Amino acid sequence: MSRIYLAPMEGVVDFVIRDLYGLIGGYDQMTTEFVRVTDKLLPPKVYHRYCPELNTGGKTQTGIPVYVQLLGGDPICLAENAALATELGAPGIDLNFGCPAKTVNRHDGGAKLLQNPHRLFDIISAVKKAAPGQVVTAKVRLGFEDKSLSNEIAQAVDQAQAHHLIIHARTKVEGYKPPAHWEYIAKMKEHCPNTKVIANGDIWTVEDYKLCRNIAGCEDVALGRGAFANPYLAKAIKSEIPDSDSDSQWKELETRWLPQFIHKSLEFKNEHYAVTRTKQWTKFLGRNFIPSGNLFESIKRNRSLEEVKSHITF
Repeated sequence: MSRIYLAPMEGVVDFVIRDLYGLIGGYDQMTTEFVRVTDKLLPPKVYHRYCPELNTGGKTQTGIPVYVQLLGGDPICLAENAALATELGAPGIDLNFGCPAKTVNRHDGGAKLLQNPHRLFDIISAVKKAAPGQVVTAKVRLGFEDKSLSNEIAQAVDQAQAHHLIIHARTKVEGYKPPAHWEYIAKMKEHCPNTKVIANGDIWTVEDYKLCRNIAGCEDVALGRGAFANPYLAKAIKSEIPDSDSDSQWKELETRWLPQFIHKSLEFKNEHYAVTRTKQWTKFLGRNFIPSGNLFESIKRNRSLEEVKSHITF
């Protein structure tokens, strides 16, 4: 059986989505949005803000482990913060070497480090030393400007003995432009004899999953935008049934999951957050559910939660 990971996405996969997707089902592991680490040890409250699951044993209410993701370029500082997150109850530490955001890269974080693969080795090694026995994983891309260092990137992660490696099948410069180059994952996998490799990028459907599995040679995958656009994708992949009743799924989304999403978002932060996140999610869902696209068009100019809720079945 394939293991399916909910990929961390900044401003998307927050505590609310993790909680909701845990209830919907199909996922084996999740990861927080990245915690930016620069030159100091962050206070515990920061980790509890990014990962409220620390209050429930580092798991969602349905028992799915949630790893804390760290992003930065200083091995010592990252190691200290990883040790603290471990003490607070994080079941795993994920290191972000894949974020393509210009601001992040400009401040020596994310995909910027892929230009010097030895830095991945140094950071992973330092974190493992500071948190002995902790599960330490890594998320990378195929490279920064090009793919010439892809094999060295894989070797660095493997030699540092990361528990697993998630590979997004594009470079930093390619961003999220199709296609995803799954064939490079297969090549990088050959350089990871000791590290499990998980494929990521452009898996929107069950057929995409099957094609990625055949090309990349990975049974396990991480779902990002594809999952946000279709909450049922993980369960569909596990059953390998591509066709589903989208009408009944939308009815469940509209009457059960969207109301919960709104309520949880309001409870998690505030009304503005609930409104903007509802617009974001309904727009993404519109890729698979036409009524959701219509709903987004109806609420996209709404500012109050009452206005938004008036368009949704509660």
